[in-house]
Amino acid sequence: MEKIPYLYQHHTWVELKEAAKREPVVVLPIGSVEDHGPHLPLDVDNFLIWEICMEAARRAGGDILLMPIIPYGFETHHMDFPGTIDIHMEHLLHFVLDVTKSVAHHGFRRILIADGHGSNMPILELVARRTILETEALCAPFLWPSLALADIRKVRESGRGGMSHACELETSVYLYLDARRVQMDKARKEQGAPQSEFIWQDLTDPGPIKMMDYWTCFSKSGINGDPTLATAEKGKIIFEAVVNNFARFAREFKNRPRGERTDHHR
Repeated sequence: MEKIPYLYQHHTWVELKEAAKREPVVVLPIGSVEDHGPHLPLDVDNFLIWEICMEAARRAGGDILLMPIIPYGFETHHMDFPGTIDIHMEHLLHFVLDVTKSVAHHGFRRILIADGHGSNMPILELVARRTILETEALCAPFLWPSLALADIRKVRESGRGGMSHACELETSVYLYLDARRVQMDKARKEQGAPQSEFIWQDLTDPGPIKMMDYWTCFSKSGINGDPTLATAEKGKIIFEAVVNNFARFAREFKNRPRGERTDHHR
């Protein structure tokens, strides 16, 4: 296998020691294995975030050092669907924190956690905070659609809640990357959550109040949104926007200044 210089695991320990001196942004991808309706495979969150990270790292010109993916996430609310793998929230927090603290121990001072699964985010936000407070590194998590909200809004056709899960958004990007594994004849619109002025799920424009019930309480197929509106053309626009903004963000984060802490008790 050809050595890929932006992959963390392709370096020897000697090379990695030198790499830390160049101060790249270490990117840790995390996804999940869970239901995505009858039309998408269980690997949606892993596949999409890995492809996004790989392409962003390729375009970043050495600013990104990409770690192996953590393939499992917090899924207790999805466990009614066969195939889902659940890592309890406390276990996931400590596992990811162990990874980021290890990276910081080796001298890397900028760490991004690239998330492919929305329900990981509250946990990853705590991981990032603890990484900052317990190491010398800065750490921040992000859910990939958040990098290209304006571009996604331009191409979306679904209304509120149409881009939530196994939806117009995820299905479009999967169609662009590998249409052979998408069974569009089985895609259908399903938005079974109660109507509310305050609570709704959407990857670009969520409701102001966050609440998560067991998934089968409002979705019998695993879908939450409208994948029937998905197209590979939309997927290409979204993928390109996310990747380009990711590379730009990595460059900014790499050079992000940090003020000096002052303890006023002393």
